[in-house]
Amino acid sequence: MELRHLRYFLAVAEELRFARAAEKLHIEQSPLSRAIKELEEELGVLLFARTTRSTRLTHAGTLFLEHVRRVLAALEQARDSVKAAANGFHGQLRVALSDGITPSRLSALLALCRQEEPEVEIRFFEVPLSQQIKGLHNDLYDVGFAQSNEVGDGIVAMPAWSDALMVAVPARHPLLAHKRIH
Repeated sequence: MELRHLRYFLAVAEELRFARAAEKLHIEQSPLSRAIKELEEELGVLLFARTTRSTRLTHAGTLFLEHVRRVLAALEQARDSVKAAANGFHGQLRVALSDGITPSRLSALLALCRQEEPEVEIRFFEVPLSQQIKGLHNDLYDVGFAQSNEVGDGIVAMPAWSDALMVAVPARHPLLAHKRIH
């Protein structure tokens, strides 16, 4: 199995059309089909259910897709780490952000990190909470920020900060007669 097989598989799995996947990969459809057939033969399982009208992932293909995404993400992180080391960074902190948490909210924390460890590259990944939890379990991320503490077993969640919720109303709104809203 070669990396090209994984990249080709991912393109077909995302497009669910061999012609569009080939176009996306800038290759002809015939070598793409051959590579997918080679991959299926090596794995001993069909990854795609093909008809003349459609292509869809089989159950095995869906499972394989999860692994392929992790493998390719890990390879990308390895490449980025090597590039960062070449640029003078001596470590990497991989931060996953979920639930609408934006990097701007982390500016004070980042400033402190830069002050304490200036040679550490900090990389952000905006992902859904479910992907963040999987990534923490699979060592794709070092730390994650989310608004939920529902993270399951094997991960410790603790509050990093709390925000006051503000309400805005027109100047003459009846709610202004109350000091507190419950």
